[in-house]
Amino acid sequence: MNLEVLAVDDSRTMRDMIRLALEPAGFRVHTADDGVHGTEVLANIAPDVIITDINMPRMDGFGFIDAVRDQTGHRTTPILVLTTEAAPELKMRARAAGATGWIVKPFDPSKLVKALQMVAG
Repeated sequence: MNLEVLAVDDSRTMRDMIRLALEPAGFRVHTADDGVHGTEVLANIAPDVIITDINMPRMDGFGFIDAVRDQTGHRTTPILVLTTEAAPELKMRARAAGATGWIVKPFDPSKLVKALQMVAG
């Protein structure tokens, strides 16, 4: 399974952890450090699934999800929110914006791999 993933997170450590969790499972990982950078990277790739944080500078996760969903080619691309936030109203807001799922940090690498395979498969 050679899936392409775009991971958007302002934390370099978190981007590295996502890469370390996914690359051994056969994913090609592209990263961006905030929503603005994420939309720039997205212009040049066609990921099978997108992972985004919520709290980021310049453009937060909600803005990024909106920007992704505004693009015809990415209206159905699965988007998983990976965040420290667990508030039900934020989950509802993310789902309303077009997020596919929600994973709370810190994440279990094997569960992240399974979640991505489920939504992208």
